[in-house]
Amino acid sequence: MLKISFLLSVALGIASVVAVGVLWGMLSGMGVFSTVTDTINELQSGASSATKINIADWFSLARVLALAVVFAVFDVILLTAMSTLTAVIYNLCAALLGGVQMVLSDD
Repeated sequence: MLKISFLLSVALGIASVVAVGVLWGMLSGMGVFSTVTDTINELQSGASSATKINIADWFSLARVLALAVVFAVFDVILLTAMSTLTAVIYNLCAALLGGVQMVLSDD
């Protein structure tokens, strides 16, 4: 169970990093970051140029993907541990209470 849950968690982590990259690309292509930056700076019209906020710097591709990778690694560790623990608990309960028995035969 440990190996299977690890491999599935890694696949889920890779898929989530790719999904975050695609979503960032779509948002950047639509100009969402520049629109939000313009709106925030318009609200701060009286502020000096040094205090203006640039959302594109905060949400750069490298920063977003690095954060997605950190969350993916944490997710892989957490899901692997939880899946293995769940399998152990299930096997203990099945041994104590006599779980479902299935016989497969080749006729």
